[in-house]
Amino acid sequence: MPQAVTSDLPSDAPTGHHQSTEAGDALIRLLTRHTKGITARHRDSQRSVQQRLDALRSPHPGSALRLEGALHLARPAFLPPDEAGLARLRQLDAGLRVIEAAFPQVSTDAEICRLTCTMLEGAWRTRALTPPREAEQVDVCDCALCGRLPTPPVRTLDDYDWRQSAGRPLAVKTWPYRRELDSVLTGGWSWTRQMNDLEHDLGHRHRYEDDILVFHEYKRVIDTIDTTRLTQLVEDRLAENFSTNTARALVAGLFAAHKRAVDEYWLQQHGTGDVTLPQSNPLSHSTYSALQMMDCLFWHVAPDTELWQDGNLASLLLCRVIDDMADVRADALTGEISNFWLADLPTHTKALYGASAIALVKYGCTPEAHDPMWNTWLMTTTIVWMGLTGRHALWFDGITQGLPPAEACPLCDLQPDPCTGILTDGTTLTMAPRATVPALSIRAAELSARCKTQHPRAWALFDAELHAFEAVHGTWSGDVDNAWEILRRTYIAGVEASMADPSPDRARAVQVDAGVVGSERFHALHDPRTGREDIALLAYMFACAHPHFLWNAMGYVPTGVAGDWLDG
Repeated sequence: MPQAVTSDLPSDAPTGHHQSTEAGDALIRLLTRHTKGITARHRDSQRSVQQRLDALRSPHPGSALRLEGALHLARPAFLPPDEAGLARLRQLDAGLRVIEAAFPQVSTDAEICRLTCTMLEGAWRTRALTPPREAEQVDVCDCALCGRLPTPPVRTLDDYDWRQSAGRPLAVKTWPYRRELDSVLTGGWSWTRQMNDLEHDLGHRHRYEDDILVFHEYKRVIDTIDTTRLTQLVEDRLAENFSTNTARALVAGLFAAHKRAVDEYWLQQHGTGDVTLPQSNPLSHSTYSALQMMDCLFWHVAPDTELWQDGNLASLLLCRVIDDMADVRADALTGEISNFWLADLPTHTKALYGASAIALVKYGCTPEAHDPMWNTWLMTTTIVWMGLTGRHALWFDGITQGLPPAEACPLCDLQPDPCTGILTDGTTLTMAPRATVPALSIRAAELSARCKTQHPRAWALFDAELHAFEAVHGTWSGDVDNAWEILRRTYIAGVEASMADPSPDRARAVQVDAGVVGSERFHALHDPRTGREDIALLAYMFACAHPHFLWNAMGYVPTGVAGDWLDG
């Protein structure tokens, strides 16, 4: 980051002694102070998208949906950490001081880590020792979005035995000397970096040892982390070939270690009966967003000139939203505290965030989106690897029971939007009749023809979505064979499952095969000639196309599962 920044807390006191509420406030002040507004280039690109779509449809007044900036909302007060929490924070501080001494360029990163971990300690203790707040009685919302919210399917622990932390192994090895990177899930980090760097060429495409992926190497010592080991790692591993991102990976590694330690501590306390953790979450809208910034800022690191841009931060937050939308009940089994859909948000606000995620994916499918900023492929690549892993429930929980009508669908009518300001000034989504092209391009028409021949029941819907996609994206020039093989086993299979009688087994089969086709075909998405085209089409079909499988995965309502259901 360009300069070191400190919080407003006293610098001569150990971080662990700060009140958790003060740490949360200081963290949000720090994030707010650094965030930069939208640039003129970004504004011009948005205007170009709007003008192009307006030319493809008849004039029609649209409606607006307003989402307030997350960091300006009220935050709850947390209890201070207990003695065990203070000890963990002192250990964290010792590690961060070693990193800061060697690499002062990441002082801001280290301060974010300190404040986030202090806030997290207080949130856990507050959850354990404070009676849960009673849910406010909210009038049923009759807005267009809330009326389309799906009913979460009933699930049990056995429904999630497919969950794998690393995703499925790749059928074609992209990183032959790094076994732990040989999966669709972890491959997504480097894949997104490659997509960005093809145009901007910041030298990140092949620097797997000298970028954020060093975290995979670092996490192997999380269980035995100590200051001596960290010092050795800094001196022997990083100082020889330094990059700011590499040092940031160490900060992220410390955060991951601390977060796991505090999670396990309170879950163990719950398991022994010393405390009873309620099925509620003390993280508010604002504190959740701040916590997710620590989780996100270092995994998809933009250049320093763009790291704090509104558009970059919006992508980071909404990538966590789509992850939580699809994975909430599975994450509930891990005992993590940070799940978005169990935070203290009204249902309408949750619906707005789901809609924002869809609007941002649509914007990421436009050619104009990829000019102003480096990190603009993040949302589209994220939704694609979500659909191509055996880890996420995008298809499993996204299969609808009966195909919902496409007519007057507000999700179809969501306009592409980068959602800048979602942390600070807020964002306004627009719903208006979507644009479509009068005729498909040659390669898109080939996809439509294959569907009409092989899957005639799904063809009308698939063909309509291709017309809408090319309006957003422009002429599609991807790999027909690769895109078809993936789409017929994911989107089209999901549509056909929706048309059939309700069957959890059928939905599960689609979800599992999505992971299989991902492991088989993921490598083809690296093709510099057609990879971006395929990624854009898959992202649109996975997130934005009717029946909106991403939206249908919004199962944030806690359902009765066997076992000790704690939180997300």
